[in-house]
Amino acid sequence: MCQKRAIFRPMKASERQELKERCGGSWKLVLSFLLAGEACCRREKSQAIAGPGHSIAVTSKGAVYTFGSNSSGQLGHGNTEEESRPRLIRSLQGIRIIQAAAGAGRTMLISDAGQVYTFGKDSFGEAEYGAQGSELVTTPQLVESLKGIFVVQAAIGNFFTAILSREGRVYTISWGNDGKLGHHTEPNDLEPRPLLGALENVPVVQIAAGYCYLLALAFKPTGMSVYSVGCGLGGKLGHGSRTDEKHPRLIEQFQHLNLHPMVVAAGAWHAAVVGRDGRVCTWGWGRYGCLGHGNEDCESVPKVVESLSNVKAIHVATGDYTTFVVSDVGDVYSFGCGESASLGHNPAGDGQGNNRHANVLSPALVTSLKQVNERFVQISLTNSIYWNAHTFALTESGKLYAFGAGDKGQLGIELPANQTERGSPERVDLDLS
Repeated sequence: MCQKRAIFRPMKASERQELKERCGGSWKLVLSFLLAGEACCRREKSQAIAGPGHSIAVTSKGAVYTFGSNSSGQLGHGNTEEESRPRLIRSLQGIRIIQAAAGAGRTMLISDAGQVYTFGKDSFGEAEYGAQGSELVTTPQLVESLKGIFVVQAAIGNFFTAILSREGRVYTISWGNDGKLGHHTEPNDLEPRPLLGALENVPVVQIAAGYCYLLALAFKPTGMSVYSVGCGLGGKLGHGSRTDEKHPRLIEQFQHLNLHPMVVAAGAWHAAVVGRDGRVCTWGWGRYGCLGHGNEDCESVPKVVESLSNVKAIHVATGDYTTFVVSDVGDVYSFGCGESASLGHNPAGDGQGNNRHANVLSPALVTSLKQVNERFVQISLTNSIYWNAHTFALTESGKLYAFGAGDKGQLGIELPANQTERGSPERVDLDLS
């Protein structure tokens, strides 16, 4: 069965044996590790990324379309002109992309050969403000410093980038000064540095980056666990305090909850996990109700979202004080900040004083998506504190729906004159199947 997995097939015999030992010594555990990574990252499946002002759509065949803001060349078309409709990156012809990540003014793409292509601001730091990223790269360029690593996932956080290797090793780039991520480098250092500490000998299946912190979903023979590292402001590291962590630290609360994590999501200031039993946990800064507990309180350890007790979740996505949950039957729930109409509720107002910009303190079914009569499998929303948010909802059949801020063309749909956002989901003219 391992032979059928795309990232396993090209491995040498010695590399396969090393992976077997890292996973616990059996091929059954190796298969479990590979399947877990595919499940939580949509590896080799269609996906949509709602970046800060620009968007990426990857088809199941590995073709890439981009649209939206392009001031730094982050769309990869060789220019800096905005695109309001999805446009194919033709220079990637013959290269199959399996993963994508978007940061402010930059894009990262990962091929099925484990190679990383970047374009936009020439920087691995966030570069939303500051001197980094002064050189613009307007077409996909292979990252030379990562050639020796078979990469399967990338996560862009403020001031740093994290990558995950085929063997489950985590590397970080930039933001290493003062030992913030377990190593000491200059902020403009472009060399990947292994994430030291508790995860050195533990394979990781998924990484997620928020504002100055990183989450890692780790694979162990006894089950999955979550580690966090970085800035602890608001309790977003999940350890019961607001202190920073320079090395990855196990979030112990999941053991107390008897919850086996399967998917992690890192918003700007809060985080979420879906358990194997379909329960959802959230923690961190609770502003605007983004934790879904009916209030705006902070939670410094993971807490089960009780109002979703009758929902079996399979996917969770987090942004800037916003959270979306997808159920096993394809329904979508959202809660948190309603700015930019990115929650998808009350698209035209309900005549009772409510509006599409209202904050939602507890999970609410996104009825505008329910009416589409499709099974949704993935949600992506803008995870940046500096950009108006937009949201993508992807169906099992490869249809893509968009709503929220569209002032830069990032929705991929034409908006009426003098409108800068879309309150109700509209289908993007693009087939991702």
